[in-house]
Amino acid sequence: MIAKLDILSEWIPEQMHPGSLFVLDQGMDTDNNQDPYWAVLACPSCGVLGLITRSQMAGLSPIICGSNTCPAQFFLRGQQVEVRLPS
Repeated sequence: MIAKLDILSEWIPEQMHPGSLFVLDQGMDTDNNQDPYWAVLACPSCGVLGLITRSQMAGLSPIICGSNTCPAQFFLRGQQVEVRLPS
């Protein structure tokens, strides 16, 4: 798993690789949700793209990879990826 994020300044999906992060302009506020989608993250383990919320971006909620084959669970801590330990 990639331990450090690569923050992109432009949305070019073809250039995203494991650990790439693109922050959306103002978040995707869907139906006045309290925790809107805030960024697109390529899973640090497998590279599958997924939307993450504001609380996940801040490291308050865990991120679970959306791939059917990748078991990655982690937190973002600044520009670092911290593996979520089993409880």
